[in-house]
Parts: sequence; structure tokens; C-alpha cells
Amino acid sequence: MKKLFYSSFAYMVVGVLSGLFYREYTKGKSFEGFTQLSVVHTHLLTLGFIVLLIVLILEKLFTLSKSRLFSWFFWTYNAGLILTAAMMVVHGMLQVQGATDVSAAIAGIAGLGHILLSVAMVLLFLALRTRLFGAGKERVDGGAKVALKG
Repeated sequence: MKKLFYSSFAYMVVGVLSGLFYREYTKGKSFEGFTQLSVVHTHLLTLGFIVLLIVLILEKLFTLSKSRLFSWFFWTYNAGLILTAAMMVVHGMLQVQGATDVSAAIAGIAGLGHILLSVAMVLLFLALRTRLFGAGKERVDGGAKVALKG
């Protein structure tokens, strides 16, 4: 549970700082127009801060971490989000600097980040299903185990 709390907090801090970076970097370069930097902070705040807070609530209610899939979800999700956000920053900085021909590798790596995020969401739902409906004949209701009739 501490991992979720501190990860969510870290994404909140990095999300706010990325918004500050976007504003100051574009102002310092006298850039006007759209750049990927303008949406990095919303991605980090929504996908990092808010989603992980929701998962923290689900952990508190259903003890998701008892599912063997939860750790896979957690690390895959973080890797995907960090990879996606990093490529958005790289692409955005290149846009601000006036690059018109950006390498396809940047989009490819960002796409890999999105794939990891998608895989992680499937893992989250599989872990949640296991905790809700059980792998044996028991499930969790509000933190208490309840045997199901066969």
C-alpha cells in the first residue's frame, strides 16, 4: 500500500513540475503554438496521480496486492507511464526547438509505452477479478473473506 501512496505522490509532484517546466521553457524560447509539452502534466496527473489513488482505494477495499498479478500490474504500469511521458517530453522539446522532422523512433517508443499501459490495465482487471470472485471458492467483500456456495 505504501508503494501506491508514494508513487501517486511522486506523480503528483512530477506532474505539477512538468506543467511549470512547459510554461517556463516555452516562454524562455518565445514559442507559441501546440507542443507535446503542453499535455505532459495532464497525463502525469491523471494517469499517475489520480489512477494510482484509485488503485490505492481498491487495494484498501480488496487487498489487490494479494493477487500475484498485482506486482506485474504495478511495475508494468509505471514503466509504461514513465516511457510515454519521457517520449512526450523529448518530442515536445524538439517541437519547441523548431524540429520539423522528428524521428519515427520517438513515436515508436511512445507507442511501446502505451502498449505497456494497456497490458498493465488488463493485469489490474485480472487481479481485481481474482480478488472479487476468487480463485478458489472465496472472494473478498470489504476486506473480509466470504465463502461462496458451490
